[in-house]
Amino acid sequence: MKQSAKILREYGPFPGADEVAGVTFDGRNVWFASGEKLNALDPESGAVLRSIDIAAHAGTAFDGRYLFQIAEDSIQKVDPETGRVLSTIPAPGGGGDSGLAWAEGTLWVGQHQGRKIHQIDPQTGAILRTIESNRMVTGVTWVDGELWHGTWEKDHSDVRRLNPETGDVLTILDMPSGTGVSGLESDGGDQFFCGGGKSGKLRVVARPK
Repeated sequence: MKQSAKILREYGPFPGADEVAGVTFDGRNVWFASGEKLNALDPESGAVLRSIDIAAHAGTAFDGRYLFQIAEDSIQKVDPETGRVLSTIPAPGGGGDSGLAWAEGTLWVGQHQGRKIHQIDPQTGAILRTIESNRMVTGVTWVDGELWHGTWEKDHSDVRRLNPETGDVLTILDMPSGTGVSGLESDGGDQFFCGGGKSGKLRVVARPK
C-alpha cells in the first residue's frame, strides 16, 4: 500500500547543528544526533533545551532510562541526566550503520548500504537476527508491534512498514522529492519524528491508522 507522506510540522534548522541524523523520543523530549552533539528538543515549543557533547553520527534510541547513540563503528550507552557514556558495544555494520531503535529488551540497527536491519544484544552487540530490505535503510522504529524504517537513495526517501518475520513491505509513505529521512522514531501514537539529514530539519509525519 503506497501513499504520500503527510508532513504535519517542521523544526529547524538549528543553530550549531549542520545535520539531523538519528532521532529518538523519551516520552517528553525528542533527542536528535547532529554529528558532535546529542540534542534534546521540546516538541511543543521547538526549542533545543540542552545538548550533550558526544560523537553522534547516526541512529539514536532510548530504552526508558538510557540513550543509545551510534558513533562510527560503535554504539554508546549514555546517561541522559549526566551526559556520561556508560559503555560501548561494537556496531554490527562496523561503520555502515544508520538507524537505531529499542524494542523488547534489544536494539535494532539499520544498515544503510547493507540494506539490512539487525536485532542485536544491547550488552554484547551480538547479532540475534537479520531482516533484509530492498532499499537503503536509514532510521528504524517499532510502534504497536509494527516495524517501520526510513529509506534514502539519491533524492528519494520514504517511510515503510515491514513484516518483521518475512521482511515483506506492507506500507510505503512516499516523502516529497528532496525531503530525506535520516533518523526515524515513533511518538508511541500516530506520529513519526523524521531526521532530515543535511537539511538540518526535523519533520513530523503522520502514521496512518
